[in-house]
This record gives sequence, C-alpha cells and structure tokens, in this order.
Amino acid sequence: MKNPAPKHGRPGAVRKKSRGPQVGSGGQGRQALEGKKPTPKAEDRPYHPAGKRKAAADRFEAAGGKRPPSASGERQRQQRRPKTSDESEFVTGRNSVLEALRASIPATTLYIASRIEYDDRVKEVMGIATKRGLPILEVMRPELDRMAGFDSVHQGLALKVPPYEYAHPLELLDRVVSQGKVPLLVALDGVTDPRNLGAIIRSVAAFGGQGVIVPQRRSVGMTAAAWKTSAGAAARTPVAMASNLTQTLKALKERGVFVLGLDGGGEVSLPGLSWAKSPIVVVVGSEGKGLSRLVTETCDAVVSIPISSSTESLNAGIAASVTLYEIAKQRAGA
Repeated sequence: MKNPAPKHGRPGAVRKKSRGPQVGSGGQGRQALEGKKPTPKAEDRPYHPAGKRKAAADRFEAAGGKRPPSASGERQRQQRRPKTSDESEFVTGRNSVLEALRASIPATTLYIASRIEYDDRVKEVMGIATKRGLPILEVMRPELDRMAGFDSVHQGLALKVPPYEYAHPLELLDRVVSQGKVPLLVALDGVTDPRNLGAIIRSVAAFGGQGVIVPQRRSVGMTAAAWKTSAGAAARTPVAMASNLTQTLKALKERGVFVLGLDGGGEVSLPGLSWAKSPIVVVVGSEGKGLSRLVTETCDAVVSIPISSSTESLNAGIAASVTLYEIAKQRAGA
C-alpha cells in the first residue's frame, strides 16, 4: 500500500532519506562517557615547541651529531653544579688602592685608566705593584667604569682582590690580648649597608679599636663598597665573621669582655661610661629596627646617645663613631 500523499500545509512531514548509512547516537554517547585518553607529553606533540626541539634533536642525532640535553635535565644539572663564578671584588679609588697595596692585600690585577693624571699616590701604587710583580693592565675609562661599577668613583685606579678572608671572633680577641692591648671591638647586628660597614671600620681604626665582627646571615660583608668607604682602613682593621652573633657575644662575655649595646631606648646615657676602660665590644643595630631581641637580652648594658628631639635617630656609622670617640676619650684620660 502506498503512503498517503502529504497534506498541504505540512511541509517536512515526510522524513528525508539520508544518503549514507543510518548512524545511531548510542556509540557516540558511550565514547563521551569513557573520557579522553591521557594527554601526550609536550615533547610528543609535533606542534608544541618542546616537540619541535625533540624533532630537531632527532634529526641532528641522525646526522651523526650528539644529542643535546633536554631543557629540564639541563636545569637540574645547573642546580646541582657548584658555583664557579668569579667572586673577586674591586677596590677602587686612589687612597683605597694605595692602602690595600701597602697592607699587602693579596691582589691579582691592577687596572689603570689610560691617560691618567699621575700624582704621588698613583706613582706609589705603580711602584708597589711593579715590585710585587702584580699584573698591570691599562684600560679605557668606559671599561674601568663597567668593572668598578658605574656608581663608583674609581679615580682611574681599580685593584682586583680575591674574596675577603674573615677572621674568627675569638681568634681576633686572642690576637688583641697577646699584643697587650685592651680589647675594643664593634659588632654589627642587622646592618646591611656596606657604606655603614666601611665607615665603622674607619672609625674603629681612628679611635683605637682592633676589629669588627659581622654575623654570617642578614648582614653586610666586606664588599668593594665597604673597602671604598673605609678609605683604606680595612687594610689595617680585621673583620671577623660570627656564625651566630648571640652565641659569639656570650663567648666574649665568658672571656671577660663587656657587651655594650647601642639603642635609642637605652637605660644608660653614653657620656660618663663607667666601663670604658674595660674590654668592650660595642654592638650596633640597624637604623630602622635597632638591636634584635636576643642580642639585647645578651648585652650587659644598653646605652643611648642623647640627641636633639628634632632628630629621630642616627645611622649605624655615626652612632658607632660617637661611641668609640667617647670610649677613646675616657681611656686617654686614665
């Protein structure tokens, strides 16, 4: 029996026949429920940058070359590889270079700017370097600016020195006592500006001190900036490094050294110190945070410097200088 003809006004009532075989939706639904396959690795995807690098490496290896290491493996090897960078410092400036050479600092190279204006200091620097057999290289000023740092005033001279060799705090104390001197040391607590360290070293040398102690962590070390600010005093004043400043101060106390802390809220005023003639280590904190809690508890006394109310505080270098001057003045009047 034939299908009845479609009525007018009902277009599409007759299902159009598909040109291909009938396909159900059940299979497609099952595939969707099964989930996708694991995502291939980046290097296995031909259009991924990692895949392109792998393909290039395979072609290079097939041509007889050596396959380069993968990026991830190279990063791991770089993390395990010890540092081999040059950790040398540059002492810049005529006074600093001259003092370093006079003190026989184990320098490696002397750099001198071309067309430098010779004065007595430059002539003495050249004489000492020549006598020691130190390599002398003449370089253009832009190159010397780059080596010394563009913010450094090198005055045409730069001395390359190996990393600083720190003394041990207790060995430093023993050396001072063996020389028959009354120990006067300065310890830094949280001071991170190398210019403050250089200024303190200079003040220690000027007022009869024998050394500076810096902690191993969260503190400035002997950098070229510290050498520069010390104006050569670092060549005569040793710097010791303490692995733990609090424990080092306690060890110094056991050896009879009076630990004197500087803080704006100290209970004792600086003028008229009664301990100035005793072995002393002056502990200087950072300008912002001051002394840490553990260091403050370790101090035998915390001293404040009287200043005008309009001035909030003194930086570490100036505070140390004022204190060292007061101690030196009282010791001289003994």
